[in-house]
Amino acid sequence: QVQLVESGGGLVQAGGSLRLSCTASGRTFSMYTMGWFRQAPGKEREFVAFISGSGGSTYYADSVKGRFTISRDNAKNTVSLQMNSLKPEDTAVYYCAADSRMMRLRVPSLTDFGSWGQGTQVTVSS
Repeated sequence: QVQLVESGGGLVQAGGSLRLSCTASGRTFSMYTMGWFRQAPGKEREFVAFISGSGGSTYYADSVKGRFTISRDNAKNTVSLQMNSLKPEDTAVYYCAADSRMMRLRVPSLTDFGSWGQGTQVTVSS
């Protein structure tokens, strides 16, 4: 497992942008599929996006496709989530996740990821 620490959350108006980052411990970061999930108050945690170890493959939830971009820098052990055109319904705690397995290009389940960060709050005001 890897240790994950998210940063970059905050309060933004609808239509604005935020960039989340997640830094991972360990020397084998490039071997891990990295993902972002989110959990709104009173709702279940849901998938947002994931990126393969090499960065060559990405997959997004339909709700964020075209607005969010996931990327990674393996030299810095970081994965980022650029969030544009934010909507109030994007308000949630955002979690970074990692797993050493390759993922098929489909919506993963929570159990597909073995390591999780503590989360960072994103609030979008209308």
